[in-house]
Amino acid sequence: MSKENIGTANEHSHMHTHTKEVTNRLAKAIGHLQKVKQMVEDGDDCSDVLIQLAAVKSALNNTGKLILKDHIDHCIVHAVQEGDEQMLDELNNAIDKFIK
Repeated sequence: MSKENIGTANEHSHMHTHTKEVTNRLAKAIGHLQKVKQMVEDGDDCSDVLIQLAAVKSALNNTGKLILKDHIDHCIVHAVQEGDEQMLDELNNAIDKFIK
């Protein structure tokens, strides 16, 4: 099993259409999170910190939605075409963990 597939039983390629957008969104989320860390270290107002944390959560949720869309559009469509019902179970598990 390759490094990319550790933790899953899937052995297919991941050709995503939104890779650049996902990496850009993650970079922004990392920037927001670094800002939050700096705000805490600087003793900034708690309300301001919470607002920045909300921005981080929103950025991560929106990034997750984009990854989920790619997963459904590519991986799940391919799995259905191949009759791979295990992939659908894994999708349901991933959604459960994502929305927790």
